[in-house]
Amino acid sequence: MYETLKYISKTPCRYQSPEIVRDFLVAMKDHKLTKAEKLQLLNHRPVTAVEIQLMVEESEERLTEEQIESLLQTVTSILPGDSEEQQRNSAMATEDKGDQA
Repeated sequence: MYETLKYISKTPCRYQSPEIVRDFLVAMKDHKLTKAEKLQLLNHRPVTAVEIQLMVEESEERLTEEQIESLLQTVTSILPGDSEEQQRNSAMATEDKGDQA
């Protein structure tokens, strides 16, 4: 039990409460994902499309770009994250958009 708590204290899960988990699962009902995929999203709190693709099996066939963006929006709006991490990821996303232009 101690090892589990120690591990969780270093992941985005440390900011989650039962209410947040419930809200997340309710919001995920619209997305056709397996229980295991929802759990991965909940545990890892992805912030990029690449992370979603790694967690959702056959995501290229099952999800459109709009659905992936919707998933990311749902994850980032409901699941709390580390503010420093969010700032880093926001900066990376801005750089990625700049590279594409």
